[in-house]
Amino acid sequence: MTARIILPLAVLSALTLSAAHAQSPQTLVQQAVDTELAASRNDHSLWHYRMRETQEHNSIYDVVDTADGEIKQKVEQAGRPLTPDEQREEAAKVRSFVTDKRAQARQKRDGEHDDKSAEKMLNLLPRAFTWTLASTSGKDLTLHFVPDPEFKAPDIESRVLAAMEGDLIVDRQQHRIRCIRGKLAHDVNIGFGVLGKLREGGTFNVERSQIAPGLWQITETHVHIDGRALLFKTIGQQTDEVKYKFEPIPPSTTLDEAANIVASR
Repeated sequence: MTARIILPLAVLSALTLSAAHAQSPQTLVQQAVDTELAASRNDHSLWHYRMRETQEHNSIYDVVDTADGEIKQKVEQAGRPLTPDEQREEAAKVRSFVTDKRAQARQKRDGEHDDKSAEKMLNLLPRAFTWTLASTSGKDLTLHFVPDPEFKAPDIESRVLAAMEGDLIVDRQQHRIRCIRGKLAHDVNIGFGVLGKLREGGTFNVERSQIAPGLWQITETHVHIDGRALLFKTIGQQTDEVKYKFEPIPPSTTLDEAANIVASR
């Protein structure tokens, strides 16, 4: 019985590795990038979830996405529930945001900036690196990347990206990016170090999960970069975030309704 199970699995594994090798690593990466960009354009889902931030006070937030912005209210800090005074303070922050058009506009601008940066970096993945197929395991392919010495970075963001080396894990059935992780292979000086400098050895790790059929979300973000050069508005150079307990919400949910959702938890 054991042989009947192991032998077919071994054959399947060999066929999977062979099929992966039939496509160049660059092609596999491009396929994943194209799939992600198409999914991003077509995904209009909104979610209510919990987020743990550990970089400062080990806080947990209740978060609701809406078409008009994100409502985020702290519910725990340093492993304990908030005191009544802290709860009132958090509720006041939420209510202030709901009525503050400038804060909403700023959040929208920052989100759009980061979306464009993320799209740019995705498009650069097949071009900025030399790729090799490192391994296959179950549903996943692991592709290793190192900086391509021939790549000419067109801007600062591209220079930082092109200094990375690491691994990209792709779900081979859906061609979705499950994880990208790596580190800065060398220092990056911006404006001869006057405008910014990122030091060799800084690490990043972004994990993604399928939270509903065909719908993927970032569930973990870990960034530890030593230096100063902010590329994203909503992600710091020292970031540890874990998102969980995703629940879908109607696309018509307003900011005021979202505030009521977090207030009721």
